[in-house]
Amino acid sequence: MPVLTGGQIVARTLRNYGVDVVAGIPGHGIWSLTDAFLDDESRIPFIQTFHEQSAVHLADGYYRVTGRPQAAVTSIGAGASNTVIGMGTAFTDSTSVLVVTGGPPTHMRGHGLLQELDRYTANDFPKVAEAVSKRHWVVTRVEELPFVLHRCFNSMLTGRPGPVHLEVPMDVQAEAANVELHDLERRIPVGRQHPDPEAVDRAVDVLRAANRPVIVVGGGAITSEASDVVLALAEKWQIPVVTTWNGKSAFPEDHELFAGSVGQTGTMTGNAIASSADVVISVGCRFTDWSASSYAKGISFSIPPAKLIHIDIDPHEIGKNYPAEVGIVADAQRAVAAIVDSLPSQGVDRSEYLAELARLKQDWEDKLAGRRDSDRFPFTSQRPLGALRNVLPRDAIIVAGSGNTQGAVKQTFPVYSPRTHLTSGGFSSMGWAIPAAVGAKLARPESPVVCVLGDGDFLMTSQEIALSVTAGAPVIFVVQNNAGYMSIRGGQRKQTSRHIGTEFSHPDGSPYSPDFAAMGRAFGIESYKVNDADSLEPTLRKAVQSGAPAVIEVPTDRDAAGPWVPGWWDFPIPAYIKDERQDEYDRIRATEQHL
Repeated sequence: MPVLTGGQIVARTLRNYGVDVVAGIPGHGIWSLTDAFLDDESRIPFIQTFHEQSAVHLADGYYRVTGRPQAAVTSIGAGASNTVIGMGTAFTDSTSVLVVTGGPPTHMRGHGLLQELDRYTANDFPKVAEAVSKRHWVVTRVEELPFVLHRCFNSMLTGRPGPVHLEVPMDVQAEAANVELHDLERRIPVGRQHPDPEAVDRAVDVLRAANRPVIVVGGGAITSEASDVVLALAEKWQIPVVTTWNGKSAFPEDHELFAGSVGQTGTMTGNAIASSADVVISVGCRFTDWSASSYAKGISFSIPPAKLIHIDIDPHEIGKNYPAEVGIVADAQRAVAAIVDSLPSQGVDRSEYLAELARLKQDWEDKLAGRRDSDRFPFTSQRPLGALRNVLPRDAIIVAGSGNTQGAVKQTFPVYSPRTHLTSGGFSSMGWAIPAAVGAKLARPESPVVCVLGDGDFLMTSQEIALSVTAGAPVIFVVQNNAGYMSIRGGQRKQTSRHIGTEFSHPDGSPYSPDFAAMGRAFGIESYKVNDADSLEPTLRKAVQSGAPAVIEVPTDRDAAGPWVPGWWDFPIPAYIKDERQDEYDRIRATEQHL
């Protein structure tokens, strides 16, 4: 057995387990570990980020494109604490990232050494990490590391994905021991979790009796690579398909059975089809308030009386927000495949139902075209997305920031294959998109990657555009500049007719904005500001064809900045509001199904 330091054990194991990149900032609490990435036996490209949050987002973006977990490493104290938003995003969206942080030397715990949290108990950061990680470990001896590392990967690669946190104290990184590195293939189960045959039979019975079934596809369908079998089920039984935020890209959006997305900023078509369904087949969807219109009956779903066939790898999600007629705990790909195999080859006649779907889609297209094809300047949020779709190949990857851009991309930008649309769904983290896009480009360098985000989101982690140069990951950053947090302003106005803290302004109230094109050039990136409607598409096309990183500032109208809102989101109205908004809130709130 080789004599290895703790840092060497971690580095060699990560390389052995298929980690392609390690992102982070090598603060003093992690020096003995990061040094090991320079050894020939454990050499892994180290991506130096400019904020620890971004290191986790970068690894997250890489995972969403490949399904293979990567690593983020940071120091103790502030460096470790900066990873929390990254871990929270990955945890909420069920993506796998290994976050390795340094820790105080075991013989110094509780002394309040530099960057230690110690006022409640010694070395308290692991308690912070508990809420945003699937599992976490604190290693106290070098000999523990081979065992703990395969437990980390077992946790990330089985069941419901999620980030895991590993703290390696500074002395454990530096000390050496005779150890045997473990073979991961002998430490994780073989194959996927199949559904119970009885559950499949019951689901088939429910589905055969359906007149207006719908399939709702969540992010779990992409994780399990279930897109092909979802398509097979939809085509075999002529079932419309709707998607959630993270389910977008699981089903080709130019397919005649695609009905759109669901939820507050879903599409009119998606909500109409899903809310009128008599059977809902959920594939890897957890029914968040965004996707289910805060459970208001008849807006996105009507469960009950609609019957729910709920497929999820996590039993915790079955029946959590809606009662399930049939709950199936299994890998989504295997469960849907079993249902397809068990259905008879000839379904019922759905010509009338599908004709209704086609009419609704045309109505939505007519509405969408008004903003997507508009030449008003400054632009609508939708206009640059239509131009982007015109210049990008079908398999290009779009990474959407949070807020208005996120909803506009969901509604306006069609995608056709899995893992080509990435967004921070359940946590909706501002600052996620830029580093995640870099991770996506590192994962799939042959595909164009375009990051579309608002100016407020851009400013959260704008420094990470440098990675498109330093990491050799040429991403195109499209900044929709409306000088503020317009998604938040819109919600404030709707709720109280006033807004606060959402417009970027000079003291005299006039709009304030950095020169984003100048910022891009300062980072050594080819940068543009689109100054009129005629130059929009040529500028985007030039950037895509160059194959180089680019920043493109797109002036966006503050009052035409958002998506449509065909769904519902529970915004409590202050008691001092006495007009029709309070009445509408009370009326719809009364229909919410908290069952």
